[in-house]
Amino acid sequence: MSLTIPSTEQRRFQARNNLRATMTAFWATVRRDLLVTRREALINLVQMLVQPLFFLFVFGKILPATGAANAGFSTLLLPGIVAFTILVTTLQGPSIDLARDLAVLREIDDRLLAPQPILLVAIEKVLLSALRGLVAGALVFPLAWWILGSGYQVSTDHLATLIGLMVLEALVGAALGLLMATVAQIHMLPLVFALVLTPLIFTGCAFFPWSSLSGFKWFQVLTLFNPLTYASEGMRYAMIPAMNGQAPDTLAIGWVLLALSGTFVVSLIAGLLTFRRRVVS
Repeated sequence: MSLTIPSTEQRRFQARNNLRATMTAFWATVRRDLLVTRREALINLVQMLVQPLFFLFVFGKILPATGAANAGFSTLLLPGIVAFTILVTTLQGPSIDLARDLAVLREIDDRLLAPQPILLVAIEKVLLSALRGLVAGALVFPLAWWILGSGYQVSTDHLATLIGLMVLEALVGAALGLLMATVAQIHMLPLVFALVLTPLIFTGCAFFPWSSLSGFKWFQVLTLFNPLTYASEGMRYAMIPAMNGQAPDTLAIGWVLLALSGTFVVSLIAGLLTFRRRVVS
């Protein structure tokens, strides 16, 4: 019996067909998720903007008006609120959806049977989550302009850096959300969020600059283990206008980019590994 070995041209043709099938399945999944997101746009908007709305109103409007905070506090607050909104939106919402899908609904089984690599299913979840976080972060700007009025001050000198940081922060939050969804069981997620989100928010320098913690050295060091600290400080670097020719006192942008990039890479690799372990039996 003779063994037929495919020619180089046949192998190339098969590889092109496999790639075409993979991309077709991937884009079909993306279109389906975008359609669902569009249909639930109002619900998603409420979920994304309720927290930043109240933070901006209470901390950025009420406190300065009552004298509990100085007039420039809103300028320091807004970058932290943008960073907080992006990170929490990408971390919380999609991780709940994915954990529910893995444990209860099992709608993800259809995607796993599609002609595409298993890890591409998880990557699509990360990208869609990051897009959702970017939309949430972008919507904070008109919301802040409406609430803060004359207290709204955003520099456009580092616009490219600002956009790049927002994208990176969205990817970090999405990767962390993937990891949380695949590590924790659905019934444990409320406890996980209680143990993770509260410390994440209040040790992430979202409401105060990192440099202001010099009198609490132990707490200042503790905040460096929180990715939200680097996200908030990076947004302050890109958003706060220079005063008297002096740039705002923030963490060095190089350290911010290094910390966020490292967090993304480590979280994504760990999330993909745990996702594969959960879905492959």
